Amino acid sequence: MAEKVFMKGCEAVAEAAVRAGCRFFAGYPITPQNDVPEYFARRMPQVGGVFIQGESEVASANMAYGAAAAGVRSMTSSSSCGISLKSEAISFMAGASLPVVIANFQRGGPGIGSIQPAQQDYNQATKASGNGGFRMLVLAPSSLQEAVDLTWRAFDLADKYRHPVLLLLDGFTGTMMEPVRLPEPMTEEAIRDVRAAKTWAAVGKKGGPQHKIICGPGLDSRIKQEDLNRRDAKMYEQWKTSEAEWEAYMTEDAEMIITAYGISARIAKSAVGVLRKEGYKVGLIRPVKVYPFPGQAYEVLDFGKLRGVLCAEMAIPAQFTEDVKNVIRGRAKIGTALSSGGEILDRDTIITAARELYGER
Repeated sequence: MAEKVFMKGCEAVAEAAVRAGCRFFAGYPITPQNDVPEYFARRMPQVGGVFIQGESEVASANMAYGAAAAGVRSMTSSSSCGISLKSEAISFMAGASLPVVIANFQRGGPGIGSIQPAQQDYNQATKASGNGGFRMLVLAPSSLQEAVDLTWRAFDLADKYRHPVLLLLDGFTGTMMEPVRLPEPMTEEAIRDVRAAKTWAAVGKKGGPQHKIICGPGLDSRIKQEDLNRRDAKMYEQWKTSEAEWEAYMTEDAEMIITAYGISARIAKSAVGVLRKEGYKVGLIRPVKVYPFPGQAYEVLDFGKLRGVLCAEMAIPAQFTEDVKNVIRGRAKIGTALSSGGEILDRDTIITAARELYGER
């Protein structure tokens, strides 16, 4: 690993992508992720990669589709309403089984909303990133170091499953600065090997079989769309055991659980420290991937002694909370600590809500 470098979140994600072998990025400016395409514009020429600022979010997402179809590690990014514009192309990527990494630095909404940080795209990310009912692995880092690490992993996961992968971040994470340790870059030989392994890629027939990178069965009448849907459904079901990932913090003796993801989990973790000093037996469950949702993390809780589960998120109405309710299934009281529209969730809000839910000690 390299020495620690002090970086902004957007730039750290972009640099991690370059080091992971990303050699094509297409994007379009939108706050608060403008530093991502700006960084790629400088960095890609240095490594022989391609940066394109598309004429729109729609165009840039489809360019990423095209580069991935040729076997290149490909990425696009945006913020909230920009991801909505990319949703058709993302659905096409899933339909054509193309490994593309997409980063969403969430801002307030609905609509154009606020340019400030929020977590109001959870349902979009985990339930409906486009038409057709497809799913994606959704990685939700809570620190810049984790953002770097998960960006690298996102490219490996996309190639492993030949499927788009989403990085779910927020404007806070994108614009703050922290020291990070960057991984050593992939060698050019390793990058060529990764691309060469994609024997399905559209790189010219060269005397072999014709490759058709199309969305759905297309011209091959022997393949039914339903069969492709069943194939993908089997993969999504497998993810529930093979790809579920979470952090359990001070949960062994906990009488109350705070649960959150991303930047809200980082704030919640500091709240756990304060509450513990006050004598409250509180722990934290943080999904690292919010899809598949790690129901296993909650199933091992001792509901006989649990006073409640507090969901902390920057979304009103709550979205992440609904998935928590679905796994708790009425076995414990559920409370919320919420903010939205660009208002950062305050630690004191979490602490106050936790005390109320905990009740008398």
